[in-house]
This record gives sequence, C-alpha cells and structure tokens, in this order.
Amino acid sequence: MAQASAGHTAEDKGGLRTALAGLTTRGRSFLAAGVAAAICAYVLGQSELLRVGLLLAVLPLICATVLYRTRYRVAGSRRLSPGRVPAGSEARVHLRMDNVSRLPTGLLMLQDKVPYVLGPRPRFVLDRVEAGGRREVSYRVRSDLRGRYPLGPLQLRLTDPFGMCELTRSFSAYDTLTVIPRVEALPPVRLTGEAKGYGDGRQRALALAGEDDIIPRGYRYGDDLRRVHWRLTARYGELMVRREEQPQRSRCTVLLDTRGAAFQGAGPDSAFEWAVSGTASTLVHMLERGFSVRLLTDTGSSVPGEGADGFAGSGQESADAAGMMDTLAVVDHSDGTGLSRAYEVVRGGNEGLLIAFLGNLDEEQATVLGKMRRRSGGAVAFVLDSDSWVREPADVPGPPDRSTDPLRMLREAGWTAVRVPRGASLADLWREADRQRTHAPTAGTVAGGGGV
Repeated sequence: MAQASAGHTAEDKGGLRTALAGLTTRGRSFLAAGVAAAICAYVLGQSELLRVGLLLAVLPLICATVLYRTRYRVAGSRRLSPGRVPAGSEARVHLRMDNVSRLPTGLLMLQDKVPYVLGPRPRFVLDRVEAGGRREVSYRVRSDLRGRYPLGPLQLRLTDPFGMCELTRSFSAYDTLTVIPRVEALPPVRLTGEAKGYGDGRQRALALAGEDDIIPRGYRYGDDLRRVHWRLTARYGELMVRREEQPQRSRCTVLLDTRGAAFQGAGPDSAFEWAVSGTASTLVHMLERGFSVRLLTDTGSSVPGEGADGFAGSGQESADAAGMMDTLAVVDHSDGTGLSRAYEVVRGGNEGLLIAFLGNLDEEQATVLGKMRRRSGGAVAFVLDSDSWVREPADVPGPPDRSTDPLRMLREAGWTAVRVPRGASLADLWREADRQRTHAPTAGTVAGGGGV
C-alpha cells in the first residue's frame, strides 16, 4: 500500500553568514590565495599583484552572495511503494521535485536521509528545472531486520557554476517504512479445537438463514441501501435495515513468548526472530482461513485491544490485522520471567484454538501453560530450545531428562507440543503437529472438524 507525504517547500532562511559557511574547499582556497596575494602586493608595492589578489578573493564572495540571494522555491514529496514490506524484501521510494517559482533553477543535488540498515544514502543530480517543471527519481531500500524506519528529511544542495559555494536546504516531511516479519505459507491441516462456528456447520447455518432471521434496526450512515426493509420502513415511518444474525466465528489466540530470559542470541537467524516470524505466519494463515484472531504476548498485552470482542476479523487487510503485523514489526524482549499475565487474559475461556510460540520453559511455566490448555478448545505449542540455536550441532547436549522435559509436561496437560530445532521450517512443523494430533491424541483433547 503506497503512502505519500504532503509536499513541502524549501526556501533559504539563513543569513549571509550561512552562505559564507557554505564555501567549498575551492572557494576557501581562492579566498585565502586572494588575501595572501593582496597582503604581498601591499608589502611589495605591486599594484598588478593586488588586482589579481582582489579578483581571487572577490570571486568566491560574489558566488556566495548570488547563491544566497537566489530564491528557489521548490516543493518536494516522497511516496513509498509499498509502505509495509516483509524483512528481506525491497521497497521503492519515489521522490518528486516541483519548481513552484517563476524562475528556472540551476544545478541541484538531491539527497534523502535513510537509516544505515536500509542501505547507503541516495543522492541524485538534477539539471536545470524549468519554471513550473518537475523531476521524479526513485531508489530502493531493503532491510533484513524488522522494525519501523524513518525516511527523511529530504535535502537539496545548491551550488554555483564555479563550485565555490554550496548551500543545503532541508524539507520538514518524514515518512516511515515498516518492515514486518517474514511470512511463510502454511499447508491446510486439521488441528484440534478450531471448528467451533465455522466449516460445514457455518455454511449450513448461512444456507438456512431466511426472512425469519432478520432483525430490523434503524438506518445508519454508510449502510447498504439494498438492505433497507421497505415494509418495516413504512410501518415505523423511518428507514429500517435488515441486520442478519451471523453464526459465531471460530477464534484463535496466538501466544508469543517474548521473555528475554527464554531466548539467547540475536540477529535475523536467532531463535526469537524465528518465533516472531512463526507468529506472523500463523496469524496470516488463520485469518485467511476465516478465523477471528488475537495476538497475545507473555506481558498480557493483546492486539486487537479491548474493543469489540478483542479479536480481529477475517479480512487480512483489516486495520486490526495490520495492527498485529505492526506490533510484530517492533516487538522486543520483555523483562518478565513467567507467563502468568498471559494466563490472566486466557483464563476467561474463549473456547477457541490456542497456538503458542515459546522459548525455554521450566516446570513452573509448563504448569501455567497446562492451566491455559483447560481454558481453550485446543492448544498447539512450538517450543524453541534457544540454547541449541547459539551452539554448534556438535556442542548440543544429549536428550533432556524426561522427568522434567517441558514437552512431556505439555503433552500430558493436553497440548500438541512440537520441539523446534535450529533452522526448522514452520510448514514442516505444522504438519508434524497435525500428525501428533492424529496418531497420538492426548487426554482432554476436544475433537475438531474444519481444516486450518
């Protein structure tokens, strides 16, 4: 989705001192040589040398004065295409310059300020721009690290034909490029607890909905006129529209463990970045399958917030879905040590599917997750042993003690728990979770229908 910044006009607001401060190395050299020649001419009594010195000294001063008095009025705008990109993908930045004055410009150097992580600072040389004319240029930016990166301000560098002086004039407009986590396509599988309100039952409910299911209400601005119920409108004397009851959507909560103590390492290939990318992939996948989705972290914060029922709609391009991806673009490690706050949010019981991306767990946290399982219709956990992500394969210790293995405790509590090895594919683990549910169902599992 493209984003455009409003045009702003760059004008010189400095004084003559600013113009003199803009003298280039060539201009300063000419000025110094002219002053030295004038002093020598005065000492030696050489009038011809004095004229040469005055010419060398006056030339950069004249260039600075002319450049300072040049009243360029130039409007600039920036457009991002797109304004939100996955990590590792490119975005194109379009710059447009309009000469809004009645005089043509001279040689202009245009540069945009970008963070180092997006690449080198782009520079463009614009030749003479006629009165009322425009110039358009573009450049690409790319980041392997998710985040929100400011672009701007845009700067114009003016110079005289002799290269004696340069002045920089800045615009005030900024834009923000949002780099969201990478999203991996997931295969459609049948996980536990996700079929409440959707699937074949939902289609049948829609097919059976008829005139008797219509609940009238008053017309509101923006309502589709095709939904106006004319018979009730004539009865009540005001516009009435049909409000059809819809079956309840299946719900899915995606839990992301952000505890700093649960993950080790940093960078695009770290365990935490894999968990963030897996969370984003799951959110997109569940939205595409028609679920109402909520993003939850160990801190207890959720997106969407408390509005409506706290879940995003089924449209991937909805504002709530974009808000979840923007949250994942900037999410970082938390200072928490447990999952109790997340449990307080889940304990209300939404009877939906719970999918968790977890770091290192101990017995206490596994017990809390067991309580979460009892509050959900089904639960799938992807557990990352972040220690193995920061060591070489030869240094990875042997199998863990099964008596305190968090995966064993989660499975006994009813979770479908999958261990995530270093560099694993989420699509393969997604199928593994389906195989675990199919071939080794655990106690307390609720039978489910529709595929995800």
